[in-house]
Amino acid sequence: MYDILAVRSTSRRRNLLHNDGTLLVMTDHDSIYHRLFSHPEMVAELLRDFMDTAILAELELSEMKRLNTKFTAMTGHRRRGDMVWEIPTRSGNSLFVLLILEFQSEVDEWMALRLDVYSGLLYQQLVDERKLKATDGLPPILPIVLYNGETRWHAASRLQDLIRLPIDSPLWQYQPEMRYYVIDEGQYLDEELKGRHSLVAIFVRLQHSVNPESVLDASRAAIEWFARHPDGPPVKRLFRELLTTGLARLKGQDSTQSIPEELREVVTMLARQVEKWERDIEKRAGRKEGASMLTRQLQHRFGTLPDWINKKIADADLSLLEEWSLQILDAKSLEEVFSGK
Repeated sequence: MYDILAVRSTSRRRNLLHNDGTLLVMTDHDSIYHRLFSHPEMVAELLRDFMDTAILAELELSEMKRLNTKFTAMTGHRRRGDMVWEIPTRSGNSLFVLLILEFQSEVDEWMALRLDVYSGLLYQQLVDERKLKATDGLPPILPIVLYNGETRWHAASRLQDLIRLPIDSPLWQYQPEMRYYVIDEGQYLDEELKGRHSLVAIFVRLQHSVNPESVLDASRAAIEWFARHPDGPPVKRLFRELLTTGLARLKGQDSTQSIPEELREVVTMLARQVEKWERDIEKRAGRKEGASMLTRQLQHRFGTLPDWINKKIADADLSLLEEWSLQILDAKSLEEVFSGK
């Protein structure tokens, strides 16, 4: 008997605070997901972290191997990045893990239908390649959607929920059935993911970090993980590239500029940039407060302010704002405040 596990991943655009206080948009790289889950260890971690323990108890995850797939999408073109992993079970049979990686920015309302189509294509390949007979039966399927979008997943999880029939219709017995399981990355709190201590959980934390500090915390966890697993899967460069993109954007640079090859050095640079970012935030807050205070003082002393003064205040740094605030004490006119007389 065979089992099929179908996993589909979608990508999102996510926001971090830029060093000027605006939102920084970081876009996922499709290839990062493809490369991460091309390693059996990473697929095994994904299953351990997010799948039902009763299912895991039946699997020999350490013995999985990748198979070649030939099935095509509805367009007739072979789907790049699709992966099938064969995992021995404790009963002596095999489980086939179908990992489908597709990337989009929003929830796919037709996911149940699309997974039904993909499963049918895989069924046909297994029948043809394994020379299955009707007496052998078809392998059961457990579809999983790995979703990392901004909004929470809300599409129908059953194919029959998309079919329009009265609830008491006798036609229901002839309708196709498909149900999938959703791993909605964004629904997991950072603290919960920290407790899982896996590289996949760290990867999810990086993908869903809400500010530079959380990126830094997750990146340090990645360094610790690689230190504890020197013989682990060769994905350290992948994490370096992920952090390099975030670091370059924080610095307002192109990610192709010179960046250290070592992940630890990238994280050190990231830590320094986060410290600078925090100092800049404090300075901006102080300048904003100083400008507001100076404006109120001037309005109280001299009334409505002309545009040229508002512009001078808007363009001034904190030290100049403080100097003008002191000059208000002795100045007899607006001109004297800003001329130093």
